[in-house]
Amino acid sequence: MVVALPSPAATISLGEALGRMLPAGAILLLQGDLGSGKTTLVQGLAQGLGITAPVTSPTFALIQEYPEGRIPLYHLDLYRLNTSEVQQLYPEYYWQEAAPGIVAIEWPERLPTWPSSYLHLSWQSMASGRQVTLTAQGTAPQSWLQCLPSQMGKLD
Repeated sequence: MVVALPSPAATISLGEALGRMLPAGAILLLQGDLGSGKTTLVQGLAQGLGITAPVTSPTFALIQEYPEGRIPLYHLDLYRLNTSEVQQLYPEYYWQEAAPGIVAIEWPERLPTWPSSYLHLSWQSMASGRQVTLTAQGTAPQSWLQCLPSQMGKLD
């Protein structure tokens, strides 16, 4: 599925739609250039989950946890790490052992191994704004993609 994102507001709206519909255990792998909208999408995701805490890029903190929403949100940013440093971080904890929540990972190409089931979002720059391609890996993520259009409404 390809979604046009002509503005940051549209990116927030897509994130909100995902936050309203995704179940605990959902994993989002967010891939795109610096400034493409990955953190903006996570801000919308948090809004859709009912999280009121400010959501910022965890580039220096590496991991931000937001437990107060409908379900917890775990936001990882692997930009500053190489694969062996990511391994030492043990990101699998968030989809194998942590309290069930939604895991959003920026720069997933630095993961030593990807989870077996996830929704991959890949940003591309366009003449007017950006677009994101959503690809499902696994049965559950495929069902999320089928439900997403009814949750999105009109993107700005």
